[in-house]
Amino acid sequence: MRRIWPEDAAGPVDGAALEELYAYPDDRPWLVVNFVCSADGAVEVGGTAAGLTNPADRKVYPLSSELADVRLVGGRTAVVEGFRGVRPGDQDADRRARHGLAPIPPIAVVTSGRTLPPDAPVITDTVTPTVVLTCAAADPDLRRAWADAGADVVVAGDGSVDFAMARAALADRGLRRVHCDGGPHLFGSLLDAGAVDELRLTVAPLLVAGAAGRIAAGADLDPAALRLASVLTEDDSLLLRYLLT
Repeated sequence: MRRIWPEDAAGPVDGAALEELYAYPDDRPWLVVNFVCSADGAVEVGGTAAGLTNPADRKVYPLSSELADVRLVGGRTAVVEGFRGVRPGDQDADRRARHGLAPIPPIAVVTSGRTLPPDAPVITDTVTPTVVLTCAAADPDLRRAWADAGADVVVAGDGSVDFAMARAALADRGLRRVHCDGGPHLFGSLLDAGAVDELRLTVAPLLVAGAAGRIAAGADLDPAALRLASVLTEDDSLLLRYLLT
C-alpha cells in the first residue's frame, strides 16, 4: 500500500503508519462514516456491500472499528448484512489496549422500530449488549422486547432519532469514538444533522451500473464541503479520507 497524497508524505505505508492514519482524535468526540463503493458510485452488488470489498479495503476497514469505542449501524443494514455482536478475537486486543479501549466494543443500532425485530442477531448474538438508539414514536411494546432481549434501549427524540441526543447518550456511556457502518439512509440523516466528522471511502476498481444506490440517501442537502486528508492506493483501489468542514 502506498500513500500518494499529501505529496510530501508520499511513499510506502507500513502497519504502524496505517494505524496512525486511521486513529481517532484523543481530545474530542469523533464520528467516522465508512463506505466502499464502485468507481461509478454503486454502494452494493446483489443487495449487499460484500461484492465491492477487496483486500485493500479489508486492511483499512477493520482499523476504523478496532480503534473505535462503538460501531454504529442502521437497523435495516444490520438485518440485511447479518450483523452480530463483536466477538472475542474479532478485534486486535493488543491494539485496543494500547489505545485505552475496552476489549469488545458494543454495536449501536439506529431504528424507528420498523427495521429491527427483537430477535435480530445484532441484539441476541452478542457479548457486549447492543445499544438501540430509537425515538418515542417507536412502539412501546417493541422497545420493551428489545430490552427483554438484552439491548440497552435509548430513546433519543420524538418522531425520529435526534442524533445530537443519540451522540450525547453514547458519550455518557464512554462511547466517544464512533465508527459508522451505514447504511446510506443513516449516513444521509447524520449529514443532515451535522453529526459526521470524517468520511473514509474505498473506491473499488469495479463498474456496476444498474440501479444501485449511492453512499448517502434521503432528503436533499446543501452540498457538504469536504477537505481531503489522505489518499492511499493498492491494487487499483483508492482509499480516501475526507474531513467535513
